Amino acid sequence: MINMSQKKKELSKKLKERAIFEGFTIAGIASIPGSSRIKLRTNALERWLSSNNHAEMKWMEADARRNIDSLFKEAKSVLSVGFAYINSQNNNDNFLKVAKFGQGEDYHKVIHKKLKNIGKWINLEIPDCKWKICVDTSPLLEKAWAEEAGIGWIGKNSNLISKKNGSWLTLGFMILTEELMPDKPHQSLCGKCDICIEQCPTEAIVEPFVIKSDLCIAYHTIESRDEIIPKKIEKNLNGWVAGCDICQDICPWNKSVPYNNNDDTAPKEWIKNINFESLNWDEETWKENLKGTTLKRIKPWMWKRNIQANLKNKDKKI
Repeated sequence: MINMSQKKKELSKKLKERAIFEGFTIAGIASIPGSSRIKLRTNALERWLSSNNHAEMKWMEADARRNIDSLFKEAKSVLSVGFAYINSQNNNDNFLKVAKFGQGEDYHKVIHKKLKNIGKWINLEIPDCKWKICVDTSPLLEKAWAEEAGIGWIGKNSNLISKKNGSWLTLGFMILTEELMPDKPHQSLCGKCDICIEQCPTEAIVEPFVIKSDLCIAYHTIESRDEIIPKKIEKNLNGWVAGCDICQDICPWNKSVPYNNNDDTAPKEWIKNINFESLNWDEETWKENLKGTTLKRIKPWMWKRNIQANLKNKDKKI
């Protein structure tokens, strides 16, 4: 007769295997309420917010982010998954650059669809288990729970890093009412390396693990609704018009990671070929190109703002 512990172990193994089958790169499980590190990460979030490091991203203040129970009261476990978005076609020689996470299909939809398929599997395999999907927009302390589930650690650049897959990962979660076998939380492997802090052109990583958003190129090109990009950011754009990959490109853990070459991660043709001519695109052209990508968060007028800032900066350097 299989005891409860063995059943829990086998069920957990099958669930993670199902996640890989659905196309996720990595999967792990954490128990709720988690270890003491969740409390430490929650306290770190409080300090980050109280220092106003989130700038205008007010949704980061949501109370639910501090308490997973408020998202799903009966929950006992969290399935954490990582989807690798690095594609061999990402590299191009254009001056204007788009961060790799935004070059393919909208990862929110890609991850949600895969998690929903896992949910259908759960309904058959564990019919008494209720589940809730969380992808990026949910007020969940995502990277902390991913670290708790053992799929990686939070690096000094604040990205989740996996030993095998580096930090080219977008995250998804399923909160479950089934008690499962948790994986061992991941330990940090950044060691004494500070290359991401040293190489950030705007000094946005003000101390290990702490990003000051209003110094971050990604924040100013994606989130900021200001009409003008600040001078300090503008002079350091170096072609970035949507996000920034500098702290990931130079991370030693990203030197040799496997590509995920599928249709979901393949860069859009217009992104591979974007240039200053795009300033002449009308609103409809922008909307058509942005459709189906996570980049639609950047409004057409913001694209023009970002491109014009790069044009101005490039002219100064010539």
